[in-house]
Amino acid sequence: MMFRVIDTETCGLQGGVVEVASVDVINGQIVNPMSDLTLPDRPISRQAMAVHRITEAMVAGKPTIEEAIPRYYGSAFYVAHNASFDRRMLPEMYGEWICTMQLARQLWPGIKYGNQALRHSLKLDVTPPADLHAHRALYDCYVTAALLIRIMETSGWSASEMIVRSQPAAQRDDILPFGKYRGQAIAVIARKDPGYLKWVLNNVSDLRPPLRQALNKYLSESQ
Repeated sequence: MMFRVIDTETCGLQGGVVEVASVDVINGQIVNPMSDLTLPDRPISRQAMAVHRITEAMVAGKPTIEEAIPRYYGSAFYVAHNASFDRRMLPEMYGEWICTMQLARQLWPGIKYGNQALRHSLKLDVTPPADLHAHRALYDCYVTAALLIRIMETSGWSASEMIVRSQPAAQRDDILPFGKYRGQAIAVIARKDPGYLKWVLNNVSDLRPPLRQALNKYLSESQ
């Protein structure tokens, strides 16, 4: 089974892709690196440039993201750290998406979830390209790929389960979407801090009915 880990660098939070890259994870190995600088549809903000250090001169004359992206097609599974952002930045990608940030929140509660923070806190075994740095797309792909491998080794989750678990917490009924346990499984919270869930039930008036039902269910099972 092959997972294509993909990352973009942009002109800012609103878009304008200046770089796209990917690596493939096959049988626990990181292979097939690809990367392209791309000509954005807007100026690169100073804030973004200070992070990824990609300048207007570096992208001058490069293909647009629409021209560059077809060679990244062809995977059944795309993986990104904060996948909702990268998916929004890219033209249509025909495949299922997995978000390593969402999965890390569920496996390792109470730590920082940035790519580099997870690399160091989990002591990931990864060697990104020596000529790049954090916040360049290919460099970040290597870190995300190592994180994906660790997630699969730790959890034993199948691809289909990772896809379901990658959905934003607000769209799932078994994950608490707010508060001090945001992004964590309600079943786990019910075991370790049932009082907090009882407080949520009694004080948060606008809970979605399926979420309220899940809170009651897991509290009942934990007693």
